[in-house]
Amino acid sequence: MPTERNQQWYLQKAAKYDLLAQYFKYIDAAQHIAYYHKHLYCLNQAFRMMRTNNNTVPAEEVHQEQQARVRMFHGSPDAGPIDIYINGTQILKDFSYKEASGYAALPAGKHQIDIYPAGSMVSTLLSRKITAAADNVYTIAAAGNAANLKLVLLEDQPEVPAGETKVRFIHLSPDAPAVDIAVKNRDVVFPNIAFRQASKYMALTPMTVDLEARVAGTPNSVLSIPRMQFKANQAYTLAAVGSVAKEPELEAIIIAD
Repeated sequence: MPTERNQQWYLQKAAKYDLLAQYFKYIDAAQHIAYYHKHLYCLNQAFRMMRTNNNTVPAEEVHQEQQARVRMFHGSPDAGPIDIYINGTQILKDFSYKEASGYAALPAGKHQIDIYPAGSMVSTLLSRKITAAADNVYTIAAAGNAANLKLVLLEDQPEVPAGETKVRFIHLSPDAPAVDIAVKNRDVVFPNIAFRQASKYMALTPMTVDLEARVAGTPNSVLSIPRMQFKANQAYTLAAVGSVAKEPELEAIIIAD
């Protein structure tokens, strides 16, 4: 049907613009922003069509309805590239480990998330419903090993007072113990964070700092996290991913919210 073809067209364009935005991210800021806005526009159009098709909501009502903003993060160390579907519509294709998508608008309410190995729809790696509240911002992270994949829904708070910065920590390593995140050789800043748990945001003065992850409640460092730069007017999520016992190895990555 024409509407379905248009919806798929927008999704294909969104994927193309996302790739271009990622390509220009550290090369040309203006190009990155331009393609990122095109990516968001196409995703929004596809989501609106999806909502209309599934629930027969008039177009003018869809336009006025309340929305959330969501992005996806691939934190499963052994799942390989994945395809992600929302309400039966593919939104991300060949999504790679440690990759974060851009934010996209999603109508408030319940939505079905299905994750498949890239290029295959024989069996899901994960199938789960989520509820997105109006005006909230979310990161939806795939976490754990492929055989026991879990979904972690995080409420983001990207707003930062002028001139300040803030950061939170999320534990996405399935075989790592609970950890304390500390300034290297100094105090703990995020205590006792276990797998699939996240800290609250901590407000900071913009800085570059050396951090480390310690086995919770001990001085034993399991991961060095050097030269973390937190810039003014930006919120961050610091994520532990990978594996303690096997490849890919345990590491910390930083994601701008």
